[in-house]
Amino acid sequence: MDFEYSDKVKQLMATLTAFMDEHVYPNEALYQQQVEQNPWTTPAIMEELKAKAKKAKLWNLFLPLSYGDYSPGLTNLEYAPLAEIMGKVYWAPEVFNCSAPDTGNMEVLAKYGSEQQKQQWLEPLLSGDIRSAFAMTEPDVASSDATNIETRIIRDGDEYVISGKKFYISGACREQCKILIVMGKTDPDNENRHIQQSQILVPINTPGVNITRPMKVFGYDDSPEGHAEVIFDNVRVPVDNIIAGEGRGFEIAQGRLGPGRIHHCMRSIGAAQRALELMCQRASNRVVFGQSMIKQQSVREDIAKSACQIEQARLLTLKAAKDLIAMIKIVAPNVALDVLDRAIQIHGAVGVSQDTFLAHQFAGQRTLRLADGPDQVHMMQLGRNLARHYSK
Repeated sequence: MDFEYSDKVKQLMATLTAFMDEHVYPNEALYQQQVEQNPWTTPAIMEELKAKAKKAKLWNLFLPLSYGDYSPGLTNLEYAPLAEIMGKVYWAPEVFNCSAPDTGNMEVLAKYGSEQQKQQWLEPLLSGDIRSAFAMTEPDVASSDATNIETRIIRDGDEYVISGKKFYISGACREQCKILIVMGKTDPDNENRHIQQSQILVPINTPGVNITRPMKVFGYDDSPEGHAEVIFDNVRVPVDNIIAGEGRGFEIAQGRLGPGRIHHCMRSIGAAQRALELMCQRASNRVVFGQSMIKQQSVREDIAKSACQIEQARLLTLKAAKDLIAMIKIVAPNVALDVLDRAIQIHGAVGVSQDTFLAHQFAGQRTLRLADGPDQVHMMQLGRNLARHYSK
C-alpha cells in the first residue's frame, strides 16, 4: 500500500507547519490567558488566527465533499498528515475550522441536510461564523449503544416536541454555539431498533433548552468549548428541522462518527509526536546525577519505544484513513497515552502542571478511549469481524 503524499498534500503540510510555527505555538500562553479571563466565549486571539488561516487558504481541510468554495475536497488519507500537525496543540484545529463537534455536524448537513438547512446552518458553520454541538449522549443509559437513547421527539402538528436529558455535549457551553443536532426517538416501539431514532436541528436559544452545568473531564472544564449537561423541556421546533426524515438517526450517527473517529486518531498521533519531541528536548537539556538525562539507559529506551509506537500508529492511521477500519480507534489513543505518560515522567513535576501541554493532553487522550465509542465496543466489533473473516 502506497502512503506517499501527493505534491498537493506536501505543499499543504509545509504551509500548515509554517503557520503553526509563526502563529499558533507563539500564542499558546495568550490563548489560555484569554480563556481564563472570559471562559465561555471564543478568545479574541482565536478570531485573529481564524482570519489569517482563511486568508492562507488553510480552511475546512477536513471536509471530503467539495462544497462550493468552502472546501478543498481532500480525502481522509490526504487530510491525515494535516490533522496530525494540528493535533500538536489541542485548540489548533479550530483555527482552521477543523474542530469537533463542528466537523461532524458540517458533514451531516452537507450529506443529509435539506437546501434550507444548508443555507441556514451549514454555510455559517463553513464560514466559521457560528459554532454547534451534537447532543446524543445521555446520563441514564449506556449511550455507547445508540439504540438506548431515551430522549423523545414527538410530532405535534407542524412541530416536533423534544424532551430528554443529555450530558457531555461538547461545545454547547460556548456563547458562539447557535445550533444543536439532537438525537432522540421518534418511533420507540418500532421492532427494528435501528430506525427508532431521528436527528433534529434545535437552535440553542429555543425555549425549553436548558444548559444546566458544564461537566468536567479529570477536573478540566475545557472552556471555552465545555461539555454541557442539557435538559430539553418540551422544546418545540418546526417539522422542517428533522434531518433526512424520521427513522434515519442511527444511520446518520454512524456516518457522522466514522470520519470523526479517524480525525481524532490523526490528532492523537500529533499529540504523541509533540510529546516525543518535548521528551527528547527535556532529556537532552536536563542534568541528573551529574550527567545529561539522555545518557540514562531507561530514558533512551522510553524515547525509542515511543518513536516506534508512534510510527506504527501513524501507518495504521493512514491505512484506516484509506480503508476506514475500526482498529485505529483502539490503538491511537492508547499509544498517545503511553507516550504522554513517559513524557510526563521525564519532565517530573512540571509534567503534571499547566506549564506544558502534557497533563491536559493526557486527560484528553484518556477521554478519547470513551468518546465516539469506548474501546470495548470497537474491540467487540473488530473481534466479531475478524472471526467471521477467518472462519470462512
